[in-house]
Amino acid sequence: MFKVGGIVNRNKGGIGVILLTILGIFGVIGLMFAGSYNGLVQLEEKVKSAWAQVENVYQRRLDLIPNLVETVKGYAAHESSTLTAVTEARSRVTGTISSDVITDPAKFQKFQESQVALGGALSRLLAVAESYPDLKANQNFLELQAQLEGTENRIAVERGRFNEVALAFNTKLRQFPTNVIGGMFGFKTKEYFKADSQAQTAPKVTF
Repeated sequence: MFKVGGIVNRNKGGIGVILLTILGIFGVIGLMFAGSYNGLVQLEEKVKSAWAQVENVYQRRLDLIPNLVETVKGYAAHESSTLTAVTEARSRVTGTISSDVITDPAKFQKFQESQVALGGALSRLLAVAESYPDLKANQNFLELQAQLEGTENRIAVERGRFNEVALAFNTKLRQFPTNVIGGMFGFKTKEYFKADSQAQTAPKVTF
Protein backbone atom coordinates (compact mmCIF):
# COMPACT_ATOMS: atom_id res chain seq x y z
CA MET A 1 0.00 0.00 0.00
CA PHE A 2 2.81 2.31 0.79
CA LYS A 3 4.39 1.72 -2.62
CA VAL A 4 1.11 2.29 -4.41
CA GLY A 5 0.55 5.47 -2.47
CA GLY A 6 4.05 6.61 -3.31
CA ILE A 7 3.41 6.01 -7.01
CA VAL A 8 0.16 7.96 -6.83
CA ASN A 9 1.88 10.84 -5.07
CA ARG A 10 4.65 10.88 -7.67
CA ASN A 11 2.09 10.86 -10.48
CA LYS A 12 0.26 13.78 -8.90
CA GLY A 13 3.51 15.66 -8.60
CA GLY A 14 4.36 14.96 -12.24
CA ILE A 15 0.97 16.19 -13.41
CA GLY A 16 1.41 19.35 -11.34
CA VAL A 17 4.75 20.07 -12.98
CA ILE A 18 3.24 19.55 -16.42
CA LEU A 19 0.34 21.90 -15.64
CA LEU A 20 2.71 24.54 -14.32
CA THR A 21 4.84 24.19 -17.44
CA ILE A 22 1.82 24.57 -19.69
CA LEU A 23 0.60 27.58 -17.75
CA GLY A 24 4.08 29.07 -17.93
CA ILE A 25 4.19 28.62 -21.70
CA PHE A 26 0.80 30.23 -22.12
CA GLY A 27 1.89 33.02 -19.81
CA VAL A 28 4.98 33.72 -21.93
CA ILE A 29 2.89 33.62 -25.12
CA GLY A 30 0.39 36.01 -23.54
CA LEU A 31 3.14 38.44 -22.59
CA MET A 32 4.61 38.28 -26.11
CA PHE A 33 1.14 38.81 -27.57
CA ALA A 34 0.45 41.81 -25.34
CA GLY A 35 3.90 43.27 -25.97
CA SER A 36 3.56 43.01 -29.74
CA TYR A 37 0.07 44.48 -29.74
CA ASN A 38 1.00 47.36 -27.45
CA GLY A 39 4.10 48.03 -29.53
CA LEU A 40 1.98 48.34 -32.68
CA VAL A 41 -0.44 50.67 -30.91
CA GLN A 42 2.39 52.93 -29.77
CA LEU A 43 3.97 53.07 -33.22
CA GLU A 44 0.63 53.71 -34.89
CA GLU A 45 -0.06 56.60 -32.54
CA LYS A 46 3.29 58.11 -33.56
CA VAL A 47 2.27 57.74 -37.21
CA LYS A 48 -1.05 59.46 -36.53
CA SER A 49 0.69 62.29 -34.69
CA ALA A 50 3.19 62.76 -37.51
CA TRP A 51 0.39 62.75 -40.09
CA ALA A 52 -1.50 65.37 -38.10
CA GLN A 53 1.56 67.60 -38.36
CA VAL A 54 1.72 67.02 -42.10
CA GLU A 55 -1.93 68.00 -42.40
CA ASN A 56 -1.29 71.11 -40.30
CA VAL A 57 1.48 72.45 -42.51
CA TYR A 58 -0.40 71.66 -45.70
CA GLN A 59 -3.46 73.40 -44.27
CA ARG A 60 -1.27 76.38 -43.44
CA ARG A 61 -0.32 76.62 -47.11
CA LEU A 62 -3.98 76.41 -48.13
CA ASP A 63 -4.82 79.20 -45.70
CA LEU A 64 -2.18 81.50 -47.20
CA ILE A 65 -3.35 81.10 -50.79
CA PRO A 66 -6.55 83.22 -50.76
CA ASN A 67 -4.70 86.28 -49.44
CA LEU A 68 -1.86 85.71 -51.88
CA VAL A 69 -4.27 85.47 -54.81
CA GLU A 70 -6.11 88.62 -53.75
CA THR A 71 -2.87 90.55 -53.37
CA VAL A 72 -1.64 89.55 -56.82
CA LYS A 73 -5.06 90.29 -58.29
CA GLY A 74 -4.81 93.83 -57.00
CA TYR A 75 -1.79 94.44 -59.23
CA ALA A 76 -2.31 91.94 -62.04
CA ALA A 77 -6.03 91.35 -62.42
CA HIS A 78 -5.60 90.45 -66.09
CA GLU A 79 -3.53 87.38 -65.11
CA SER A 80 -6.85 85.65 -64.63
CA SER A 81 -5.83 82.23 -65.96
CA THR A 82 -2.98 81.97 -63.46
CA LEU A 83 -5.14 83.16 -60.59
CA THR A 84 -7.92 80.74 -61.51
CA ALA A 85 -5.48 77.83 -61.80
CA VAL A 86 -4.26 78.39 -58.24
CA THR A 87 -7.78 78.66 -56.86
CA GLU A 88 -8.93 75.49 -58.64
CA ALA A 89 -5.81 73.56 -57.58
CA ARG A 90 -6.41 74.61 -53.99
CA SER A 91 -10.00 73.39 -54.18
CA ARG A 92 -8.89 69.98 -55.49
CA VAL A 93 -6.37 69.59 -52.67
CA THR A 94 -9.00 70.36 -50.04
CA GLY A 95 -11.03 67.38 -51.17
CA THR A 96 -8.14 64.91 -50.83
CA ILE A 97 -7.20 65.45 -47.17
CA SER A 98 -8.52 62.82 -44.74
CA SER A 99 -7.24 60.61 -41.94
CA ASP A 100 -7.50 57.38 -43.98
CA VAL A 101 -5.28 58.67 -46.78
CA ILE A 102 -2.18 57.05 -45.30
CA THR A 103 -3.64 53.52 -45.45
CA ASP A 104 -5.20 53.78 -48.92
CA PRO A 105 -2.66 53.75 -51.80
CA ALA A 106 -5.12 55.22 -54.32
CA LYS A 107 -6.15 58.08 -52.04
CA PHE A 108 -2.55 58.77 -51.07
CA GLN A 109 -1.53 58.94 -54.72
CA LYS A 110 -4.37 61.35 -55.46
CA PHE A 111 -3.35 63.44 -52.46
CA GLN A 112 0.23 63.68 -53.65
CA GLU A 113 -0.74 64.47 -57.23
CA SER A 114 -3.03 67.28 -56.12
CA GLN A 115 -0.28 68.75 -53.94
CA VAL A 116 2.17 68.65 -56.84
CA ALA A 117 -0.38 70.40 -59.07
CA LEU A 118 -0.93 73.07 -56.44
CA GLY A 119 2.81 73.58 -56.04
CA GLY A 120 3.14 74.09 -59.79
CA ALA A 121 0.27 76.58 -59.86
CA LEU A 122 1.83 78.52 -56.97
CA SER A 123 5.17 78.64 -58.78
CA ARG A 124 3.49 80.19 -61.82
CA LEU A 125 1.66 82.67 -59.62
CA LEU A 126 4.85 83.79 -57.92
CA ALA A 127 6.59 84.06 -61.28
CA VAL A 128 3.93 86.58 -62.33
CA ALA A 129 5.18 88.95 -59.62
CA GLU A 130 8.51 89.29 -61.45
CA SER A 131 6.75 91.39 -64.08
CA TYR A 132 5.21 93.79 -61.55
CA PRO A 133 7.75 95.86 -59.58
CA ASP A 134 5.02 97.49 -57.48
CA LEU A 135 3.70 94.07 -56.47
CA LYS A 136 7.19 92.84 -55.59
CA ALA A 137 7.62 95.86 -53.33
CA ASN A 138 4.22 95.49 -51.64
CA GLN A 139 4.70 94.79 -47.93
CA ASN A 140 1.72 92.45 -47.72
CA PHE A 141 3.00 90.44 -50.66
CA LEU A 142 6.48 90.23 -49.15
CA GLU A 143 5.05 88.96 -45.86
CA LEU A 144 2.96 86.34 -47.65
CA GLN A 145 6.03 85.22 -49.60
CA ALA A 146 8.02 84.84 -46.39
CA GLN A 147 5.21 82.86 -44.74
CA LEU A 148 4.85 80.64 -47.79
CA GLU A 149 8.58 79.97 -47.88
CA GLY A 150 8.57 79.01 -44.21
CA THR A 151 5.56 76.78 -44.73
CA GLU A 152 7.18 74.98 -47.65
CA ASN A 153 10.23 74.28 -45.51
CA ARG A 154 8.03 72.91 -42.74
CA ILE A 155 6.21 70.70 -45.24
CA ALA A 156 9.51 69.13 -46.27
CA VAL A 157 10.50 68.57 -42.64
CA GLU A 158 7.18 67.06 -41.56
CA ARG A 159 7.03 64.80 -44.61
CA GLY A 160 10.44 63.45 -43.69
CA ARG A 161 9.41 62.84 -40.09
CA PHE A 162 6.24 61.10 -41.21
CA ASN A 163 8.21 58.77 -43.48
CA GLU A 164 10.49 57.85 -40.57
CA VAL A 165 7.69 56.82 -38.19
CA ALA A 166 5.74 55.13 -41.00
CA LEU A 167 8.84 53.08 -41.83
CA ALA A 168 9.23 52.04 -38.19
CA PHE A 169 5.58 50.99 -38.02
CA ASN A 170 5.62 49.08 -41.32
CA THR A 171 8.83 47.27 -40.39
CA LYS A 172 7.38 46.16 -37.06
CA LEU A 173 4.12 45.10 -38.68
CA ARG A 174 5.94 42.82 -41.14
CA GLN A 175 7.95 41.02 -38.46
CA PHE A 176 6.89 37.69 -36.91
CA PRO A 177 4.87 37.25 -34.72
CA THR A 178 3.72 40.88 -34.90
CA ASN A 179 2.43 40.35 -38.44
CA VAL A 180 0.02 37.68 -37.16
CA ILE A 181 -1.20 39.89 -34.33
CA GLY A 182 -1.46 42.89 -36.66
CA GLY A 183 -3.57 40.90 -39.09
CA MET A 184 -5.88 39.74 -36.30
CA PHE A 185 -6.56 43.30 -35.17
CA GLY A 186 -6.74 44.98 -38.57
CA PHE A 187 -3.53 47.02 -38.52
CA LYS A 188 -2.63 48.28 -41.99
CA THR A 189 0.67 49.37 -43.51
CA LYS A 190 1.14 53.10 -44.04
CA GLU A 191 1.95 54.86 -47.28
CA TYR A 192 5.14 56.90 -47.75
CA PHE A 193 5.83 60.19 -49.44
CA LYS A 194 7.74 59.19 -52.54
CA ALA A 195 10.91 60.89 -53.72
CA ASP A 196 9.14 62.57 -56.62
CA SER A 197 11.20 65.43 -58.02
CA GLN A 198 8.16 67.65 -58.54
CA ALA A 199 6.66 66.85 -55.15
CA GLN A 200 9.92 67.64 -53.40
CA THR A 201 10.37 71.00 -55.14
CA ALA A 202 8.87 73.91 -53.26
CA PRO A 203 7.47 76.87 -55.17
CA LYS A 204 10.23 79.35 -55.90
CA VAL A 205 10.02 82.31 -53.57
CA THR A 206 12.16 85.31 -54.51
CA PHE A 207 12.69 88.62 -52.80
